[in-house]
Amino acid sequence: MSTGRGEQVVVDTHFTTIHTLGKQDGNEGRRLRYMQKDGRFPVVFLKAPGDWSLFLMDIFTTLVEIRWRVMLLVFSLSYILSWLFFGLCYWLIAYVNGDTGDAENEPCVYNVRGFTGAFMFSMETQATIGYGFRGTSENCIVAVILVTVQAVFSCLLDTIVIGAVVAKMASARKRAQTVGFSSCAVVNLRDGALCLSWRLGDFRGNHILEGVARAQLVRYVKQPQGTIVMSFQDLDIQNRDVVLPTPATIIHKMEPGSPLYSLGHDDLLGDEFELVVSFTYPGDSTGMLHQTRTSYTPADIRWGQRFEDMLRPGKRHYKVDYALFNETTWVPVPPLSAEEHDREKCPVERSQSHGSLRPSVKRNGHAGQLNRDITEEVIHQTCF
Repeated sequence: MSTGRGEQVVVDTHFTTIHTLGKQDGNEGRRLRYMQKDGRFPVVFLKAPGDWSLFLMDIFTTLVEIRWRVMLLVFSLSYILSWLFFGLCYWLIAYVNGDTGDAENEPCVYNVRGFTGAFMFSMETQATIGYGFRGTSENCIVAVILVTVQAVFSCLLDTIVIGAVVAKMASARKRAQTVGFSSCAVVNLRDGALCLSWRLGDFRGNHILEGVARAQLVRYVKQPQGTIVMSFQDLDIQNRDVVLPTPATIIHKMEPGSPLYSLGHDDLLGDEFELVVSFTYPGDSTGMLHQTRTSYTPADIRWGQRFEDMLRPGKRHYKVDYALFNETTWVPVPPLSAEEHDREKCPVERSQSHGSLRPSVKRNGHAGQLNRDITEEVIHQTCF
């Protein structure tokens, strides 16, 4: 794997399978997504190096990432099994010392004559309940050492299990669900240049003060040998550092050097790529680092549209209408690529300097007039 612009990664399908969640992988004409809209990667490891050893080496992270039902099962079993183990040890001590058969014998642990009593004493010791009915005798050093070992073990177990539960409750994924991207991206003119843009918003009241936005264009081609060649290209975006008290529009200018520079309206519909966008930011309440991400395919990009305005000034506050977060409006945009549009601007500017108001444009072998004073249509569309 190499890094930098235009890097390529070869993925061997013997180890990794990419599939679409909730759909049949064999559907003809359906291209697999590199990333789902909710930010998940549809990648399944068929044979990971090291198997389970990698998960056991980082057991704390494994506990934080497992599902809640599995976490509750691990939480319960860790305590029950430890109580059973130490209870069995106390019962063995009582059995060897003869406490189980002779009631008059000086016991190692008072009122422990069987396994049930040993289990109860183990649970009382580890949970620091201490009812006072059972206790170790000072004449049995083995029982005293075992109680000491169990007390230290219980502190270690509480630290790991309870710490993992608290970390899981404060997981960054929950905060990431309250920061979202628009369900579509749009292409329109900004200051005379074609731009690709998408919208980013924070849905919580305690707004994010700072974050970094990023975008990558992902293409992949399946080879006859069964491998997949993937290429990643970074997109330069304006105002990468985002302050998010109000929704922000992330803009990529389709200029020379952009992988989208030569794509027009018709070319965009026939191309195959995936635009992966992300927003990384620290939580204002916890200070933890969060990331929200999604992806756009060519079908998710609306040509000749812009996002509806959401921000309205009030008497004391700025009002943001999130009902318009995914709403778009049609605007006049030529169906030309940014490269063709830049070539046309030079004769347009020269002709306008000589008094020409309507320059001619030639595309697909047909000549026509490009009217730059078209009245904006009031047509609304919601991204799905």
